[in-house]
Amino acid sequence: MPDISTLLPLLALLIAIGAFAGVIAGLLGVGGGIVLVPAFFYTFSALGYGGAQLMQVCLATSLATIIVTSVRSVLAHNRKGAVEWAILKGWGPVIAAGAVAGFLLASQLRSITLQAIFGILGLVAGLYMAFGRADWRLGQTMPGGALKGVLGGGLGFFSVLMGIGGGTFGVPMMTLYNLPIHRAVATAAGFGVIIAVPSVIGFLTMRIEGAPPFTLGAVNLPAFAIIIAMTMITTPWGVKLAHAMDPKPLKRAFAVFIILVALNMLRKVAGW
Repeated sequence: MPDISTLLPLLALLIAIGAFAGVIAGLLGVGGGIVLVPAFFYTFSALGYGGAQLMQVCLATSLATIIVTSVRSVLAHNRKGAVEWAILKGWGPVIAAGAVAGFLLASQLRSITLQAIFGILGLVAGLYMAFGRADWRLGQTMPGGALKGVLGGGLGFFSVLMGIGGGTFGVPMMTLYNLPIHRAVATAAGFGVIIAVPSVIGFLTMRIEGAPPFTLGAVNLPAFAIIIAMTMITTPWGVKLAHAMDPKPLKRAFAVFIILVALNMLRKVAGW
């Protein structure tokens, strides 16, 4: 049992992380995973929980929170009729297969390799968020056949390797294929459930050496519980802020933040 001097800083940092992630999710409509994974990593590292499997704990715990937040989100969007259920049903199996493949790879990699992957993919996501244009199109309808398998499988695969839900890659993909942004956001919430459920089941079977206290498999239970509680409180604050101000410049500022976080992760990988 860890002592109180270890638990209190951990709890305080997790409360702050959850509050920030909730506000950002409500304000900008982005998933919390891209914030949570690096935040977990730096928090656990600062408290002395390192080791070759630390990133697995960060990915698994982030994905566990995504199960809850994505279910809530997709139900809320469904009440407004915004979820494209045909896309979810058609793309769900290939996304789930990609998520399982992502877990199988992530479970075998060292933490430093997963840091590098997160840094590279985070940099790509941040650059697209900063410079992508709403009128860019790859096609007028969602693709089928082999391309659907590649895109859907890749979406699930890379999302698990980053510990994120369906929004970061799914929303740009669907808007590039001419799906209206509000429907893309609503449907991507469903992608988050499809990605997170099978991967978290896998992560729960892992054995992690030197894990933070109260970790089940690779999922840290205090982090999971606190993040869920705080995002339920603070996400509505972010929504209110979004209606009170223009979120576009804030989204660009957040893109810069993500780019800096990704670069810092890559800096650590390089040992600088």
